[in-house]
Amino acid sequence: MTDQCEKVEWRDSGVPVSTRFDDPYYSLDDGVAETQHVFLQGNALPARFRDGFHVAELGFGTGLNFLVTLAAWRAAGIAGRLQFTSFEAYPMPLADRARALAVFDGLPDDLRDMALDGPAPQLAGADFELRVIPGDARDTLPRWGGHADAWYLDGFSPAKNPELWQADLLAQVGTHTVPGGTCATYTAAGFVRRGLEDAGFTIERTPGFGRKRHMTRGVRA
Repeated sequence: MTDQCEKVEWRDSGVPVSTRFDDPYYSLDDGVAETQHVFLQGNALPARFRDGFHVAELGFGTGLNFLVTLAAWRAAGIAGRLQFTSFEAYPMPLADRARALAVFDGLPDDLRDMALDGPAPQLAGADFELRVIPGDARDTLPRWGGHADAWYLDGFSPAKNPELWQADLLAQVGTHTVPGGTCATYTAAGFVRRGLEDAGFTIERTPGFGRKRHMTRGVRA
């Protein structure tokens, strides 16, 4: 398990901020809309959903991305199960996560009682399987046996959390993506785009969400 849970600071905006990285967990403008724009639209979802579709994510955070994805899955009426795997080094305490998610109306409540302080947090429902893999993704992702149809690259800002955007880790993202699989991230930093290209993705810079002018999306050859 990771060395400790993350310490969260609540500022006037009401958005939780990581004290370790001095970065908010989601957009100050609208966290749900950000996830829908960056990660769902960025990966051409929900159009690609099918039974067993596998989303993988760097940075579980509040769990907002998972819940927005699960809501889209249910709204699309997909038969079968969504697979969702997230890599998280510094899990948010359950009480803080509940407070962060309480501001959003209409989200599934499946994460309500899921604590992340066990050795291998997992949660299963009738239409999904969620696994959160604790620890540094630079160590855990190379050992992962799965392959994702879509990646959400949602670590804290590359300027503040560069370890999660290194070329070696992005290469592992490429290795653990099915042919024709996709990735998306809110950042358009040049070194991130180059790292994803080297990892085998065809990269496109597209309009970002809110205050971000551009974002990045890619397709694995």
